[in-house]
Amino acid sequence: MPLICDKVAFTYPGAELPLFTDVSFELAAPGFHSFFGPSGVGKTSLARIITGDIAQFSGRVATDGLANLLYSHNKERLPGWSGVGRHLTRVIPPSMQAGIDELVEIFGLSDCIGSRFDQLSMGQQNRVNLIRYLLQDCDLLIMDESLANVDELTRERIILAVKAMFPRRYFIYISHNVVEVARFCDAILVFRGRGKTPQTVMVQGCNIRTKDDLSRAALDATLLEIMNAA
Repeated sequence: MPLICDKVAFTYPGAELPLFTDVSFELAAPGFHSFFGPSGVGKTSLARIITGDIAQFSGRVATDGLANLLYSHNKERLPGWSGVGRHLTRVIPPSMQAGIDELVEIFGLSDCIGSRFDQLSMGQQNRVNLIRYLLQDCDLLIMDESLANVDELTRERIILAVKAMFPRRYFIYISHNVVEVARFCDAILVFRGRGKTPQTVMVQGCNIRTKDDLSRAALDATLLEIMNAA
């Protein structure tokens, strides 16, 4: 069930110049992949093209065999008056609710389950929001800065758990943290921005699955490749 983008180009309505042109890549297998690059180069726009939220583009996007493509971002705001546990129970399908307690524990939210959303920090709200998306029936989930405002050790624990719990799902992780992307992701699409040819370059990440998987030399080599690509 590969995800294929072939010569995809997009221009903001009313803009004179395209945001990107000729973006082509293939994600041939499930796993934790990434879009990486500075702000404003088109990571979010391409993500929303893939999930069907943006229809006005040229080129081809093939998602044959992938159902329920979801896009999650860190600026989604949850109803402040609602309790965390009650809300999760309402929005997560019954078939997926068995995973709530485990994810709440892994995400470090056990003390928040009885709180209202307006009592949570931004990082806590982002984690709850990500649980809502993880426990949906989907084949691809795009996580656009979904772990913003979350400390490094907690992000690491969450990413490793997500990779272990959902091995058959496609993930696209959008982040500005180059070390995190290099360590945990498999295929990394590096966005280089307007005026550069090519505008995107695919780099192979370290794709670690446990804390003991990664050597410093492997990480350094991957970081160098990403920075050279950018």
